[in-house]
Amino acid sequence: MKYVDEFRDPEKAKLLLKEIHALAGGLRAGMQRPLQIMEVCGGHTHAIFRYGIESMLPDAIELIHGPGCPVCVLPMGRVDDCVTLAEHPNVIFTTFGDAMRVPGSKKSLLQAKSEGCDVRMVYSPLDALKLAKDNPDKEVIFFALGFETTMPSTAMTVLQAEREGIRNFSLFCNHITIIPTVKAILDSPELTLDGFLGPGHVSMVIGNEPYAFIAEHYRKPLVVAGFEPLDVLQSIWMVLKQLDEGRCTVENQYSRVVPEDGNAVALDAIGRVFELREFFEWRGLGSIDHSGVRMRAPYAQYDAERKFAIKSIKIADPKSCQCGEVLKGVIKPWECKVFGSACTPETPLGALMVSSEGACAAYYQFGDVEKIHQKRAAS
Repeated sequence: MKYVDEFRDPEKAKLLLKEIHALAGGLRAGMQRPLQIMEVCGGHTHAIFRYGIESMLPDAIELIHGPGCPVCVLPMGRVDDCVTLAEHPNVIFTTFGDAMRVPGSKKSLLQAKSEGCDVRMVYSPLDALKLAKDNPDKEVIFFALGFETTMPSTAMTVLQAEREGIRNFSLFCNHITIIPTVKAILDSPELTLDGFLGPGHVSMVIGNEPYAFIAEHYRKPLVVAGFEPLDVLQSIWMVLKQLDEGRCTVENQYSRVVPEDGNAVALDAIGRVFELREFFEWRGLGSIDHSGVRMRAPYAQYDAERKFAIKSIKIADPKSCQCGEVLKGVIKPWECKVFGSACTPETPLGALMVSSEGACAAYYQFGDVEKIHQKRAAS
């Protein structure tokens, strides 16, 4: 396949769906629950809703929406830390756009900007580095967040800052890692997953081998998936095929993008700049060992946590917000008590409704919100 249209071919989709229905029907026989497949990545969640994939699948399959949205898993206390940094009088605080509106305990970065803080949206850490060069009398902080997908660009920007001798640039590092997260999900007693759609963009960096423990130790199939509708359908079919044949292995559906061994240059940059934290706090998942990274000691001058006094206080989400349960796949977004009423994209209570990859935003944008309200009223 060469063109996007080929990945959206309705005839190929019908053939895959026919196979999926046949496989799922046979596998579900004798089970008391649907087959549960988790798509780890928020990009897959949005593709599933954008193209109506969930509504095409048989009732024998239930898709569980995982925690693969880095903005969504950011705890409220870290957002407060961002605001504290932005409120420093000599700071230009830079961030990706989808983090601007994530609520902290008192305000978001967007609200801090409206109150006079110099908060700017950037498209890459290199944009932040240019701001540092253009404003030598200011401290420019880049809000570094994301899984291994965005770590290489952050690391390479730090290496460039070092080469050019730029000292007024630093990171507030909130990068996180995918493998400990998936392990925490697998160890959760609340979930009974049968297989995974693996994250395509993360795998482009780390390759496929890091997922081997999922198949070997937990006996769950995982298929690294692309983001077009046929990618998702074929990946679901591949998971079902493994289950039908009694196999558990890691397969790469997204081989046109994901190299088996990952990206050596990207991994080298990550290894030079970052090291694992002992633990990192996740929204809804709690503290997960070795699931976040920090700056290595040789790059301490580029670490905002070392440059500035940050309290890093743990703050609980509002009681009405059930982002944690949604992130773990325990409930669907529409089962949250405030979904579509008190919590909307215009007035978000939780990060899942703010982020472009959040499951709640996907349900709200592409789902039938009116039907959800009718179901609630009936119950």
